[in-house]
Amino acid sequence: MPSKSPEFGAGLWHFASYVDRYATDGYAPPVSTLEQIARAGEVEDLSVVDVPYPFTEGVSVDDVAAALKENGLRAIGVTPEIYMRRFSKGAFTNPDPQVREQARAVLNEAADVVRVLGAKYLKVWPGQDGWDYPFQVDHHTQWELAVAGMRELALANPDIKIVIEYKPREPRNTMFWDSAAKTILGIQAMGVDNVGVLLDFGHALFGGESPAAAAQLLIDHGLLWAMDVNDNLRSWDDDMVVGTVHPVEVFEFFYTLKINGWEGVWQLDQFPFREDTVEAANLSIRFLKGIHRALDELDIDALRAAQARQDAMGAQKLVQDVLFSCLRTDS
Repeated sequence: MPSKSPEFGAGLWHFASYVDRYATDGYAPPVSTLEQIARAGEVEDLSVVDVPYPFTEGVSVDDVAAALKENGLRAIGVTPEIYMRRFSKGAFTNPDPQVREQARAVLNEAADVVRVLGAKYLKVWPGQDGWDYPFQVDHHTQWELAVAGMRELALANPDIKIVIEYKPREPRNTMFWDSAAKTILGIQAMGVDNVGVLLDFGHALFGGESPAAAAQLLIDHGLLWAMDVNDNLRSWDDDMVVGTVHPVEVFEFFYTLKINGWEGVWQLDQFPFREDTVEAANLSIRFLKGIHRALDELDIDALRAAQARQDAMGAQKLVQDVLFSCLRTDS
């Protein structure tokens, strides 16, 4: 009997327009928060979105709530933008206590948005916390500020789940929260029960981790509370359409979630710079549906037996037989 179809989501930034250091005028005209929500509403089978905060100019939280309802969407998370220019030397780990206080204010405002929208979590991605050069920071001080800042946020918002999204680098040459293992250690040091992890598949790839192994480690510690999927060429966080480069590792990732009984939103974190954003989301969900069908058809007992023998070829054959046949079905 086929298992229940997963719920699909996307970061709202998937539907925005983008700039880089070459096309500094952008690849498309600016897209407001409300326009992003409308684009997300055009995607088949998309039901939830992660909403960046602050919203674009002139947009209120009530406007966002109304637009989500109008487009048949719900907010799963709120992502405060604590990685912009004013936090260029860090948010939690900034050497200026006034800037750290500004970061706390943004985070607590975003927590209120979580409450108003009825979202599942506040997502913390402190992209500017870290360093660029040897000797630039005192590593003990970095640890103390990062861990204490997250603890303070958690204690100030005990009714809200908070997830940390780790990443090895970018925008800093080294980010503080750079791996599954370090993030687990940091959360354990906080001594709170409302902080977990959002595992980004591409961040694990980019950081030299096995996404499946990272997921298992986080599950074993009770900390895998959310996840994002995408793909990349391993040398950078390319945020490409899921399954276009590493379909077998994507399958192993979702297999790991399945055998552990993990249930949550299958969420896209992609940046289709030059592609149609709605088409990119539809293609991604098409692939993820194939993954779901393949998981239903996979002979898990036979795979476990092959793994017990470390029979790489036997395991690969079982995986190939279901994965590539299921991807031919569009339903």
